[in-house]
Amino acid sequence: MDFLSLVLIAVGLAMDAFAVSICKGLAMKRPGPKAIIVVGLWFGFFQALMPLIGYYLGSSFYDYISDYDHWIAFILLAAIGLNMIREALSGEEDGVDDSIGFRTMLVLAVATSIDALAVGISLAMTGDDIVSSALLIGIVTFLISAVGVKIGSVFGDRFGQKAELVGGVILIIIGLRIVLEHLGFL
Repeated sequence: MDFLSLVLIAVGLAMDAFAVSICKGLAMKRPGPKAIIVVGLWFGFFQALMPLIGYYLGSSFYDYISDYDHWIAFILLAAIGLNMIREALSGEEDGVDDSIGFRTMLVLAVATSIDALAVGISLAMTGDDIVSSALLIGIVTFLISAVGVKIGSVFGDRFGQKAELVGGVILIIIGLRIVLEHLGFL
């Protein structure tokens, strides 16, 4: 997978964390640098960890599904993208408080990174280097989440749903690209 596609996947995956980070920033009102870094580290770490786990799970049964790997990658990315779009359009808001304690952040980080587990499985199907991919996903998520906290504290929660919608569309487009490349159209 080319670098641009991987960056777009990272941005798409980071949108859930971005939306929650905006809510955190809104709840905190005036977050200091420590709070911004803590939120970014939690989300970035788990967004990097989950693709690693997914990759090794996917690699363990790759021989059984290699003839269908492009379809599996497409279905996983499309399902994640459609779910993100559905959540963005539902208008439901997740209640987020200003806590950055261990338990609170662990739950939020795991919840926002489950999609990255499925992307890790997809990356196993494409044979990409998982370590650099996971590192890039983690760094992008860290940066986007840190910015999200600051945006939330300044602008409120106007961007959360739009960010999740854009992230879902990006993941669907990348899934389509994988299938189209495999079928020889790109």
